[in-house]
Amino acid sequence: MVFTYKTGEDIRKGDRVLLHGEAGEVAYLAHPAISDPQTDWYVQEYGGGGMVLEPQYFGRAFFAGGGKI
Repeated sequence: MVFTYKTGEDIRKGDRVLLHGEAGEVAYLAHPAISDPQTDWYVQEYGGGGMVLEPQYFGRAFFAGGGKI
């Protein structure tokens, strides 16, 4: 996979995560190495990233770029 946590584990769609201490879920990942028509425009516009859903306070948070989160 192209995105990893600081621990070295792959980030995957559906992962349960904490976003500023609040529970969320990885909704999708967009990266040139991932061929997905629904997220390809994110790659073209932002160079890749991912969306985390956290409905209580943030709603949706997009993280741009690649590498370690």
